[in-house]
Amino acid sequence: MPLVIAALRRLILKREKVDTMEKYLNTPIKELITNFPEIGKILQEYNIGCVPCNVGSCLLKDVVDIHNLPEGQEQELMARITKVIYPDREIRIPKIERKTKIKPKEIKYSPPLKKLVDEHTLIKKWVAVIPQIVLELDIESEEGKKLILNGIDFIRSYADKYHHAKEEDILFKYFDENLDVIKTMHQDHETARGYVRAISEALDRKDKETIVKNLENYHALLTEHIKKENEILYPWLERNLSIRQIGELFLKFIEVDEKMDKEVIERCKKFAQEAGERMQRLEANITPDA
Repeated sequence: MPLVIAALRRLILKREKVDTMEKYLNTPIKELITNFPEIGKILQEYNIGCVPCNVGSCLLKDVVDIHNLPEGQEQELMARITKVIYPDREIRIPKIERKTKIKPKEIKYSPPLKKLVDEHTLIKKWVAVIPQIVLELDIESEEGKKLILNGIDFIRSYADKYHHAKEEDILFKYFDENLDVIKTMHQDHETARGYVRAISEALDRKDKETIVKNLENYHALLTEHIKKENEILYPWLERNLSIRQIGELFLKFIEVDEKMDKEVIERCKKFAQEAGERMQRLEANITPDA
């Protein structure tokens, strides 16, 4: 009988250890970082940017799953997080189950997701030149004012109405939109729209300081947002889509392309291309007349 009781005690203790860590796997990441700030520093070492996230309601297990680290790094990460939470105890870490797994950094997008990534490439041409525009901002001249107005038009017509609409109205609908990672993307989109509204209103008032602040905010947000989508969100979404769903997505994206005003798209592409050329001139340290 004593042997049986001892065995039962070991089994209960083992179960308690697993359950204890499972509780933290199902805890929102912001709550964990607040209670254990060292976890935020550890995540940053693995290029997991949860610290500056405005939502922070993703569960720890989802953060680990979405970022798709190599198995060795994932085990190392979880061991370090566990040690922070339980510095004086040995805790067994439950395995985080996935449907499928791809090799990190070897991202090969399906056609519909590749379309979104290509659209990001165009958006990044404008985003990349914003810091220089801030330095040279001139809202008194017609030319300077027109540059900002054209930038607002590009964001609203291409980045938002065309690109973000594909994500919000089509891609994200294939998932539970109460998922924290989806809510975070929606929040980023809304925050970006707020910055653009503030720029437009400040331009009418000739409020240069507010324009600069919101251009800088937009630049920082979109730079990080696009990186998160290209490297983290899209691969994770794709791993959880069936072949049939991927085919449906592609057809729906083509329908959006066909319905979109071609002149608007060409105008936006021309603007982004000119922004890219402007950036190249700046990097080469030459002027348009050189």
